[in-house]
Amino acid sequence: MNDLETRAAPALPGALRRAAPALLGYAAVRALGLVVLALWSSARGKDAYTLLTARWDALWYTRVAELGYGYEVRLPNGDVHSNLAFFPLFPWLERLVAAVSPLSCADGGFVVSLLASLAAAWGIFAVADHVHGRRAGVCAVLLWAVLPVGIVQSMAYSESLFTALAAWSLYAVLTGRWVTAGVLAGLAGLTRPVGLAVVAAVWAAGIAAFARERSAGAAPRRTSFVRKRSAVSADGARTGGRAGTPATARRVHAPEGAPRDPGAPGIRLRRVLGMVLAPLGTAGYVLWVGHRTGDGPLGYLDVQAGWRNGFDGGYAFARFVAEKFTSFPSAPAGLGLIVGVGLLVWLYVVCVRQRQPLPLLVYAGVVTVLALCASSYFGSKPRLLLPAFPLLLPLALALARLRTPRSALVVGAVAVASAVYGAFWLNGSGPP
Repeated sequence: MNDLETRAAPALPGALRRAAPALLGYAAVRALGLVVLALWSSARGKDAYTLLTARWDALWYTRVAELGYGYEVRLPNGDVHSNLAFFPLFPWLERLVAAVSPLSCADGGFVVSLLASLAAAWGIFAVADHVHGRRAGVCAVLLWAVLPVGIVQSMAYSESLFTALAAWSLYAVLTGRWVTAGVLAGLAGLTRPVGLAVVAAVWAAGIAAFARERSAGAAPRRTSFVRKRSAVSADGARTGGRAGTPATARRVHAPEGAPRDPGAPGIRLRRVLGMVLAPLGTAGYVLWVGHRTGDGPLGYLDVQAGWRNGFDGGYAFARFVAEKFTSFPSAPAGLGLIVGVGLLVWLYVVCVRQRQPLPLLVYAGVVTVLALCASSYFGSKPRLLLPAFPLLLPLALALARLRTPRSALVVGAVAVASAVYGAFWLNGSGPP
């Protein structure tokens, strides 16, 4: 799983051409979702653009962008909803767009989300292509696009921005670019609390690399967290864990017993620097909130408690699911939730059995645990799981093994269903 096989990264134009089918497919799916949303909203007398940019969390981000921090709402039950719960990078970018263009901060949020979603799609492709090959990379992006909550990728929310930063940070780790990985992880930590998952991935990869060097007594080299080549069948198709990888993919192998690289100490230093940079975003904002509120290092937890949000190991969510079985009308929903959680667990087990690189396993595991074990906003859990794209890789591999017409039919059918569900969901009464 963590050998020294490396692949030279293509130059930017070549990388863009390689990712073009994935990006074009992603754009087509998202365009379909927006068209269906516009038609559905118009039929209900609502404005689709307002749903995307001026409801729920989008309003909180816009207020931060326009007025800064310090706004709060006190509810009749005593809860205090403070905008300090929202991390700053997304509203900073909203404000930047508004400052350099005639757009408003709300418009800026839509633009940032639109561009970030494309960057996220490219990052997901880069990770999946590196681990499983180009065809699986395209399938992974399309699967991410057609998720039932995929409409969130087009909203003025921070999920797309976070996923872009996380995906490219993971790709940097997989290709041994430690400082880049640390910088992107730090920015992800300024975007959402779940930035801790990216930090954990960077640290896990760094510790594993140091442990391998220590046990092998070898000089540090740029390490690529990929599996060894699988067999190539007569028709050139991959079999096994790297199905979908072109048989002509060129790789450069680090020879066994190679002499110590003169830059080896620099590699180790860059790895340490990346690990140091990774947690600075999350730590910096959390400590700033604690200082601003006067509640010390744990002040951010008090802010989240005002939203009745915390980490309880999944107890509140389990009670929420159990309550669904107290009446027949809600029992199918409870059963659906159990099936959904079971599917997530099964996908993660498959990821482990397929020996996904350690950084991806750590990242996906932490995102999933934090999403499922939060004590509030149960209806938002599908959205909170949106960044956990490594869980889609087993499905992407399965889809990549199908012939193109059949895989296109599957993706097309799911894309239509996702677009309809997204329009229905966003026109509902509760926040996604």
